Amino acid sequence: MNAATDLKNMVPVTILTGFLGAGKTTLLKRILTEFHGKRIAVIENEFGPESIDNDLLVQDSQEEIIELSNGCVCCTVRGDLMRTLSELRLKRIAGELNFERVIIETTGMANPGPVCQTFFMDDDIAEYYRLDAVITVVDAKHGMETLDNQEEAQKQVGFADRILVSKKDLVTEEEFQSLRSRLVHINPRASITAVHFGDADLKSLLDISGFNLNTILDIDPEFLADEHPDAAHDHHHHDHDGECTDHCGHDHHHGHDHGHHHHAHHNDEIGAFVFRANRPFDPERLEEFLGGIVQVYGPDLLRYKGILYMKGINRRMLFQGVHMLMGAEPGKPWLSGEKPNTKMVFIGRKLPQEIFTRGLEQCLV
Repeated sequence: MNAATDLKNMVPVTILTGFLGAGKTTLLKRILTEFHGKRIAVIENEFGPESIDNDLLVQDSQEEIIELSNGCVCCTVRGDLMRTLSELRLKRIAGELNFERVIIETTGMANPGPVCQTFFMDDDIAEYYRLDAVITVVDAKHGMETLDNQEEAQKQVGFADRILVSKKDLVTEEEFQSLRSRLVHINPRASITAVHFGDADLKSLLDISGFNLNTILDIDPEFLADEHPDAAHDHHHHDHDGECTDHCGHDHHHGHDHGHHHHAHHNDEIGAFVFRANRPFDPERLEEFLGGIVQVYGPDLLRYKGILYMKGINRRMLFQGVHMLMGAEPGKPWLSGEKPNTKMVFIGRKLPQEIFTRGLEQCLV
């Protein structure tokens, strides 16, 4: 398959996840009602009481695939997601169904990981559908409590490419900022927007290309500032040669109650860290190390992404992964005035930052 030409023809898929009662279904109804002329297939993990509005339903809901009155289709995943996607693909190829994109709404308790993996596991699905992004809806009013009590909620935040915070009007600015801060520390690479579902910018939710290797690696500046709050000289040291000598032992020593001071209050299972270096990687050593890390920590690695400076390659290498699945491809050449450097972010469950950092440093030339 020629990826370049076929990317345009692939059906984009958005995974919509988030806390129970945070407003996923409200958002979904709005997308279905307002995107006139866009035909969307919606896959719901289950029909709960809060499923798609009955006035959009045409047939009775005993069917697994239902045509909606606005030309969209809706299916329930009673079986396996892969089977449902294959059925939709076959019906679309046969001309029985007409849709341009897919939105999968997960249940409030679901971990989006296995849903994302579906798009990399099966060749037919991987060639037909393009996973665009994970959008997570967080409820400002109950957000802190949900994150405290539900590790699945932390995973939903960790997987996100975009985080939408609903019900901000029900909390104080201070409460909102402390929730936002916590979200950044769980996932520094997702943009966080407070939304009123009546007026969320729908265009900013579709065609994000969050799983496209070429997308920019944005890391929330608040996270980078908090990494070494005391340490102008540490930063300088770290950037200088890409390795932390004495600084390493000492940083990790109190990094968790100090550098990530938000963790201290909440003790979140899911968290993130960034690795940066100015020296190039030895490609073979890096490949071997990452392969080993993924074998051991794959189930706990949610999302990881990086721009890599590799020895002997005059362009940046782009890399990202979900759990055990990892991919890399060449990106733009380094410009003459640019200092090549590596920046990687890892998001996962109780990841041993020290082991990762030390191992990555040993892969530097």
